[in-house]
Amino acid sequence: MASNSNMRSNSGMDRPAFPHDLLKAQTTWYVTYKQLAAGPADGAAVHRRQLLRLSRLIAAHPYWQTPAGTPAARVALKEAARRLAGA
Repeated sequence: MASNSNMRSNSGMDRPAFPHDLLKAQTTWYVTYKQLAAGPADGAAVHRRQLLRLSRLIAAHPYWQTPAGTPAARVALKEAARRLAGA
């Protein structure tokens, strides 16, 4: 069985090891989205701008240009960030 340096063991299940800044940006995206959804409309523009900035940062991250940057990894990133954000 080949070893994949981009995977971590988690109770027998492998999951991608994301760069800290990428995971932080995706987690912050979910936190910001929750604030936008729950907050008053007068602060919505600030949250929308933050979501756009974070979306660009996430989409353009160099991690996605590596062999590990698969569509499945994008889903795994979102799932991990949702857990961290409490979403």
